[in-house]
Amino acid sequence: MKWILSALICISLNTFAQTAKDAAVVATVGSKKITLGEFNKKYKEVTSQVLVNPPTKQVFLEELVRYEVGVQEAKKRGYEKDPIVLDRLNQEMYKALLEKELGKKVEENTVSEADMKAWYAKNPQIRLSDILIEVKPGSTKEQREEARKRAGEILAEVKKSNRSFEELVKLYSDDITTKNLGGDVGWQTRVSLVSNYYDEVNKLKVGEVSNLIETAFGFHIVKLTGRRSYDEAPKREIRMAVYDIKRKAVFDEFFDKIRKNYKINVNAGLLE
Repeated sequence: MKWILSALICISLNTFAQTAKDAAVVATVGSKKITLGEFNKKYKEVTSQVLVNPPTKQVFLEELVRYEVGVQEAKKRGYEKDPIVLDRLNQEMYKALLEKELGKKVEENTVSEADMKAWYAKNPQIRLSDILIEVKPGSTKEQREEARKRAGEILAEVKKSNRSFEELVKLYSDDITTKNLGGDVGWQTRVSLVSNYYDEVNKLKVGEVSNLIETAFGFHIVKLTGRRSYDEAPKREIRMAVYDIKRKAVFDEFFDKIRKNYKINVNAGLLE
């Protein structure tokens, strides 16, 4: 019994000694006191991240002193009220909210093989060739309608022509990147294509040509040239897509709950 009591006393004394040591001040900068415990914690964080040539404790202490001098000088000059500083502070607080409130929930998300197969059944990887009738940024409504009319005429030609789609691409497409490739844009996914574009192309049978598809880039006439099976598709990309959907669900649930606490008025009409 005595040896247990002696051991407990020794542990208590060691703990007290360590606590007293951690409370010792290694540097004072203005009103800021840097304790040994604070210094060791920050030094450990830095050296665990720097694998090559980590700073010595003396060098790191000087950097820490310089940091405190800089922070206090910034406050003295009123940078706390600077709009750029406030915006960065808001960004950091937003990130902190997400990390502390949602980080664990997101990490707990799992993606099963069944999840991946179910998602891929509706979102397969597709290959296509494209004729683009371009509408340049900043075009007027009249210019867009003119492009639509031209696209309609080209579509009619494509539907009745005996020429191959590849030949018609070379004749009509405004996309210089794919023009000499017969319009081939390679294998694409829902993630890599504009949503309405992907939806329309995915409805096609292999070898079938679409009607006009409108995007911000202009008007498209698309031929579906391939659709990969699940076994052929890159599983890593599928897993990431499903994971992102699950992560978004966590975010959506959180913000749907807390936004009820705020009065929100949105005038989306001003965006048009």
